[in-house]
Amino acid sequence: MANEKNLYETLGVAKTASADEIKKAYRKLARKYHPDLNPGDKTAEETFKKINQAYEVLNNPENRAKYDKYGDQWQYGEQFEKARASQQQTQGNPFGGYDFSFGGSEGGGFEDILSQMLGGRMGGRRSRPQPGQSIEQPVDISLEEAASGTSRLLSFQMQKPCETCGGSGAKDKKVCPTCQGTGINPGIERLEVKIPAGVKNDSKIRLAGKGGYGQSGGQRGDLFLRIHVRPNDRFERKDDDLTVNVPVNLTTAMLGGEIFVPALKGKLALKIPAETQNGRTFRLKGQGIPHLGKDGSGDLLAKINIVLPEKLTAAERDLFEKLRQLRPDS
Repeated sequence: MANEKNLYETLGVAKTASADEIKKAYRKLARKYHPDLNPGDKTAEETFKKINQAYEVLNNPENRAKYDKYGDQWQYGEQFEKARASQQQTQGNPFGGYDFSFGGSEGGGFEDILSQMLGGRMGGRRSRPQPGQSIEQPVDISLEEAASGTSRLLSFQMQKPCETCGGSGAKDKKVCPTCQGTGINPGIERLEVKIPAGVKNDSKIRLAGKGGYGQSGGQRGDLFLRIHVRPNDRFERKDDDLTVNVPVNLTTAMLGGEIFVPALKGKLALKIPAETQNGRTFRLKGQGIPHLGKDGSGDLLAKINIVLPEKLTAAERDLFEKLRQLRPDS
């Protein structure tokens, strides 16, 4: 569409923007339009998809170079050039390899020429199968989703076989009017994907045969999901272990007692001994992130953060004064 923004405009950056500028712009826009922050807002959801699609291309130097050269057809630009080069069999003659002798019984007519131009899609010699390209799609999830597993309904742009000609490039022995002989058209791919429990930040999930469509009978490429696990305000993750700071009042730390440790699902009771020091860490086995693809889970590390009392009453101050007299070196 004429009014469709290019990928640089989608991210609000110049074509000369550096990789860091592109990443910074993406993060800013992703936070603004993320569906979790705009529940029920279809416009924000659609904008978020376009932002991800733009970043997927421009964040990859190789794909960005192809986009700068071929534009929206970047995924297939090189294939078009190879096909065109193979057709130009006689250097210096732009029609080399085609028979234009219309007179006589052996002369190739226009349909023969068209057949050669389309690589035999109308009954002449057949083009070699061209496998589809691999596609990388970013997927943003929370730490809780990484722990439990989740699913996403993805929607992204890709080149798809032309519905008019079935991907052949020809219709009724003529160049297909819809795809202009390429056999492909821009389209929207919709796919529900499963994110397994235990997935790590910046990891990739490969979905075989779900990537770009092949040409001339070629197999589809693969789809790679690039997982981004959003930082969590409460938990810090290392491998499959989680660390959480647990506030404990002074008297419980001194005398011991039961405290409650925040977990991914609710809270866990933990008894700490008397004279528990600030910063001490307790390990709760199996309460972390599930191991990816195997049984068991990491641990939850509860780090004690002793909270001193504020606004002491006169009676409380007297008690602490007595304690200081009993333990002058403390």
